[in-house]
Formats: sequence, structure tokens, C-alpha cells
Amino acid sequence: MDEITRIGIYCGTFAPIHNGHVNAAKAFMDQMQLHYLFVIPTALDPSKIRDEGDEARHRMKMCELAFEGEAGVVIIDMEIEKGGISYTVDTLRALAREDRRLFMLVGTDMALKLDSWREPEEIFKLCYPTYVRRESDKLLENQIIEKNTKYLNDYGKICRRIMTPEIELSSTEIREMVKRGEDISDLVPEKVAEYIKENKLYL
Repeated sequence: MDEITRIGIYCGTFAPIHNGHVNAAKAFMDQMQLHYLFVIPTALDPSKIRDEGDEARHRMKMCELAFEGEAGVVIIDMEIEKGGISYTVDTLRALAREDRRLFMLVGTDMALKLDSWREPEEIFKLCYPTYVRRESDKLLENQIIEKNTKYLNDYGKICRRIMTPEIELSSTEIREMVKRGEDISDLVPEKVAEYIKENKLYL
């Protein structure tokens, strides 16, 4: 049998991508021993675009800049090209191969809702879900334990935790900081900060 390729799937709006995303992605690659990481910016409803920085071309470019030179990281525009609502199960089906083992990275909020997504049984069948904590709320621990017990009973898998420092950081915060003229250089990769400034995004 051919060697199995371990591929990570990391979807998000990434508007903009920040250090929390990048750190989580690197920890995901390391701890799940991935051969490749597919970073997949999601499509946005044109009616919900708040700023030029939300446009696909800018979000794609910022992801490329954030992971420039990182071996094994591939930025993929499949959900943007498809347009409309992207269901995770469809993305996983499109990427599934007999010689691939898929892993998916989500945040805590999404990890607690996986059973409410479209075709959750198929999602758990197609991939190994993982999550990263970006908040320090200890009350969530019991919720995660309860959900993992349910996932194990219902789907035969749990959502495994990727260990990273808990850094409470959001793209929304960063957009607001840019609008207020505050320095974001410690919050996003250097080239992303330069790109936002050069293209006057989020002003």
C-alpha cells in the first residue's frame, strides 16, 4: 500500500490573518505530523463585505504573505472559486483520497458545534477534527469534555486539542485597531501589516 499523506485543513475568513492563526497552524502541522497544510479562505457573501480588505483577492494575498516560505503550506482558493455558502462536508469530500488522511483545525466555539454542522457523521468519517483554544475561559473545559464524550459515542472519534499558548486575539479587533490608527505590528505577520498599510485596508 502507498504511503498515506497526512493533510491538514484550515478554513477561515482570515480578514485579516493574524499571528494567532499562524501560530495555531504551525502547532497543528507539528503536533499532527502533517505533510501538508491546506489553508482555505472561505467565500464571503458580497452583501456582507464590510471593507475592501474582506475581498477575496486581499484575503488570499495576506494568507500567502503570512505563510511565505513555510514548507508544506498551500493556500487554496477552492471555496472562494465555488462562491456562496461552503459546507465543510463538501470541502472534505472534494479533498478526500484513499491515500490521504485528513485532519481539520477549528476554534473552540466551532469544536462545540460540530454535531450541528451539515452531515456531522460524514465529517467525522472523512477527517480527524482538532481544535485550538484562543481563550482562557476555564468553564469551557467541562463543555468540551461533555461534547467529546458525545462525539465518541455518536461518531467514534473525539475532537483533539492542539496545544498552543492561549492568545485572545480576533480579526475583528485588528480591523478596529487599524480604523483607530493603532499599531498592529505585534499582532500580524510583518508582511501582512505592510500589505494592510500599503493597500489602505480597514480604514
